[in-house]
Amino acid sequence: MTNAVEARGVGKVFSSRSGEVSALEGIDLHVAAGEFVSLIGPSGCGKSTLLRLIADLDTPTTGELTVFGKTPQQAREAQDYGIAFQQAGLLPWRTVTANVELPLELHGVGKGERAVRAKELLSLVGLDEFAGHFPHQLSGGMQQRVAIARSLAERPSLLLMDEPFGALDEMTRERMQTELVRICAESGAAVVFVTHSIPEAVFLSQRVVVMSPRPGRISAVVPITLGDVRGEGLREDASFFAAVTAVREALHGTPVTARGVDLR
Repeated sequence: MTNAVEARGVGKVFSSRSGEVSALEGIDLHVAAGEFVSLIGPSGCGKSTLLRLIADLDTPTTGELTVFGKTPQQAREAQDYGIAFQQAGLLPWRTVTANVELPLELHGVGKGERAVRAKELLSLVGLDEFAGHFPHQLSGGMQQRVAIARSLAERPSLLLMDEPFGALDEMTRERMQTELVRICAESGAAVVFVTHSIPEAVFLSQRVVVMSPRPGRISAVVPITLGDVRGEGLREDASFFAAVTAVREALHGTPVTARGVDLR
C-alpha cells in the first residue's frame, strides 16, 4: 500500500536579508495510510515548515516528497488532504453548515450533495444542533470541531493539523483530543499533527517524531503502543506516563528508558 507521506532527504532553505536560513535538513519520514504521526520539537525546529511542504504551501529546496505517491501539488489538486490550523478560520458571516460546505462549494459540488455531506460531518463532530449557528455563537472548542469537519468535507485520506488545539484551555483541549481520536478512527484518514505538548502527542499518536533545533532534523522516532482504544482513563495509566517519559527523554537528548514502551 502506498504511504500517505514519503519524504526522502527533504531540506528547506529560506532566503533572508542576512543570508540563507536552513529550516530543514535531511528529513526522511514515512507516514502509512491511516497512521497518526505527531511532530514535536522546540520552537523554530521546522515542524510547521514540514507540514507546509506536505500541503504544497511551499516547496522543498532539496529531496523528494510524495503524498500517496503523487507530488504535493497533484495531491492538493486531487483533494487528497485536508488542513486544520491553530485558529479555526471560520467565516463569521456564514453559518456552521455553510462553513463546512465551503470547500465543496468552491469545487462545484451541488447544493443538495453539499447539504447531505455537511449534515454527516456535523453529526460526526457532535454539532448537529448548531448547524444554523454562526461562529461567534460557539465556544473555541466548538469552532475547532467545525474546522475539523470542514477539513474532512472532501473525504481526504490525510489530515494535516498544525497545533489545532493550542489556543484552547486544558479541559477543552483534552476533550478535543478524545474527539479527534474518535473522528480519525471513523474517517480512516492518516494524520500528521504538529504540537508542542508531549502528553497530547502521546495520547493521539501511533508514532511521535522528535525534531532537533534548526536546521530541523529528525532526532528520534518513538513508537507509542497504547492500543487503539484511547479514552480519558488512559491519561492515568502507567503506560501513558512511561510513553510521555520516553518522548521527553528523546526530546531532551537523554537516553530513552523503555519502561514498558516499545521503542524498537
